[in-house]
Amino acid sequence: MRSLLFVPGDSEKKLEKGLTSEADVLLIDLEDSVSAERKAAARQITADFLKSNHGKSAPRLFVRINDLSSGLADNDLAAVMPSLPVGILLPKSNSGKDVTQLSTKLNVHEALTGLAEGVTQIIAIITETAIGTLSAGTYPDASKRLIGLSWGAEDLSAVIGATAVRDEAGRYTDVFRMARAVTILGASAADVAAIDTVYIDYRNEEGLIRECTEAARDGFTAKLAIHPAQVPVINQVFTPSAEAIEQAERIITAFADNPSAGVIGIDGKMFDRPHLKRAERLVTRARSL
Repeated sequence: MRSLLFVPGDSEKKLEKGLTSEADVLLIDLEDSVSAERKAAARQITADFLKSNHGKSAPRLFVRINDLSSGLADNDLAAVMPSLPVGILLPKSNSGKDVTQLSTKLNVHEALTGLAEGVTQIIAIITETAIGTLSAGTYPDASKRLIGLSWGAEDLSAVIGATAVRDEAGRYTDVFRMARAVTILGASAADVAAIDTVYIDYRNEEGLIRECTEAARDGFTAKLAIHPAQVPVINQVFTPSAEAIEQAERIITAFADNPSAGVIGIDGKMFDRPHLKRAERLVTRARSL
């Protein structure tokens, strides 16, 4: 999983276009991109789309429901779960308890649809509220369904009253840098994917490349997208290079040949056990792609 593309759930045209975007995951949105008057129509369009595309290998179809406190989440789930989405994207998650609560709801829907319990996956956006940002460490053991954590800046800025999320140089200000950092740490603690937030200036390819590169450097393994044009850049940056895979495999082989070693020398460079763990993760991710 490298790219996750948002598509409004009330637009059949955009949903069909999303199928050809080469995104790894299509995030069918019932929340922010759908007005209150269009919620019911979006649920029906989304359910029909899921049903007609069920079982296809790519992209994987997730649905972003409305948050648990909105009063709309149960209606969202009732509408889409019979059409068997691969997963649910939970916005405005305040803690691991919200993921556990969603998982319990999914247990019921899976039973009603004859699905095995636990097959529907969950990704959570964890920094759209102040308490959510401060609760990033609560996701270990929240649910076996959880496969990824992501973050968002715009909703958080509205909650705290910030007038901008970036400074004059285009860098995130301190609060949003913190939200970004705790997402990486929270995902690592829960042993799930760390997914970087959207880059809203979708015509600025240079800026997108820079942000993807920095995200991959810091530990993110995927990124949200708001436009199909962003998907190729995201896929390219978050796909491990042949050179990186080869180096990782050499590290793994060297430690396998010397299982009692704490440090290994390769081409004049020293690698220890943390390097081995990072190499194993990279190879595993490359194989999954």
